[in-house]
Amino acid sequence: MVDIFLKTLPFFALIALGYGAARRGFFPPEATGYLTKFVFYFALSAMLFRFSANLSLAEVIDWPLVWAYLLGSLAVYLLATVVALVRKRGILEGAVEAQCAVIGNVGFLGIPMLILLLGERSVGPVMLVLAVDLIVFGSLIVILITGARDGRMSLGILRSIAIGLVKNPMIVSIVLGLCWSATDQPLPAPVNEFLGILGAAATPGALFAIGASLADKSAERISVAGWLTFCKLVLHPVAVGALALFVFAVDPYSAAVMIATAALPVAGNVYIIARHYDVAPSRASASIFVSTVVSVVSLSVVIAWVTKTLL
Repeated sequence: MVDIFLKTLPFFALIALGYGAARRGFFPPEATGYLTKFVFYFALSAMLFRFSANLSLAEVIDWPLVWAYLLGSLAVYLLATVVALVRKRGILEGAVEAQCAVIGNVGFLGIPMLILLLGERSVGPVMLVLAVDLIVFGSLIVILITGARDGRMSLGILRSIAIGLVKNPMIVSIVLGLCWSATDQPLPAPVNEFLGILGAAATPGALFAIGASLADKSAERISVAGWLTFCKLVLHPVAVGALALFVFAVDPYSAAVMIATAALPVAGNVYIIARHYDVAPSRASASIFVSTVVSVVSLSVVIAWVTKTLL
């Protein structure tokens, strides 16, 4: 446990460094925005393309893992929604709270951290989890909010969802990388080196950007944020882990990666969506802040457990 904590500590130290720089005004919000764009569109995309270009589609596709993650996430998603409705928060706020309960920071925290801690083999399972989050749950929250507000669904909404997925650089880089892999040709050495150098910026850049983005978040509505943090950091990994190990018989290594990925704190894009639709943005903000702070310990516990038990 202690050795895993010491391995994860540098990652959270980089987050703390970004937080401190932004809180002191040394790194203004505009700079955080540009750094986030650099990581999202360039560094992280280079890392994902390079890894997926060296994988075959057969190595990535794992249907038992997909079903275990999808159904486990849906169970927690429904629970969070029901609790929100019981509290009379309505379907709009329920959708945002449910998103907080299952969408982890896979892109900016999970990919760089788990690849370094669990090895490059982890990239396949992590990419599948990311695909489910973006395609299924990223679409679901838009459908729920727009459907509840308008009372109906339109082709325009579905079209905008599809365009958003096609334009997402993480999805594009994974698909292009797998397409290159299908040619059975290795990446040219200069290209591979270029992608390696650019992709290496993803880890420090993403972690610093996470910290800087937390500087304007608050821990208001702490009781709700605490409940959603419990859903994300405890119930989510337990649900997907139980299905992976006892129902779908997922390969132990892939199950370990998926459980660790499910234990990641709430993703920053949940706040972006909540702010865009003006639905409970302060609640999403608080959930991101609280879950990230708590995950300093909880994520180490989960990674230590899967490492000892499944690897």
